[in-house]
Amino acid sequence: MTVTYVIDGGKIGDLEDFWDAVGKALGADGYFGRNLDAFADCLGGCYGTPEDGDYVIEWRDHEASRRALGYPETVRQLERRLARVHPTNRAQVAAELAAARAGRGPTVFDWLVDVIEERHPGGLRLA
Repeated sequence: MTVTYVIDGGKIGDLEDFWDAVGKALGADGYFGRNLDAFADCLGGCYGTPEDGDYVIEWRDHEASRRALGYPETVRQLERRLARVHPTNRAQVAAELAAARAGRGPTVFDWLVDVIEERHPGGLRLA
């Protein structure tokens, strides 16, 4: 039996809100690491999702999330990342930040959708 996890995109104002929403939806009590790598692990059958992969993520009001997780939030997240990134990755993150400031490149919303599609192909329903 396929499990459906519902994310209410209308309640997402930033990445931290997304982590809260997905943690609640997956039943992980809001905890699974709160970063992209931990989210990918979660989708692979850890911290709430079925190990057999029989689930769907339904992201309701995803357009509201797309707006909230757009370039301003991407800039904010990349600024935070740049402040703590390993020196060997600094130039790459700085380039990503410059692109986001110019309204180019993937947004936080895109990052999240990419993780879902990579870890659970066909398991995302945007509503």
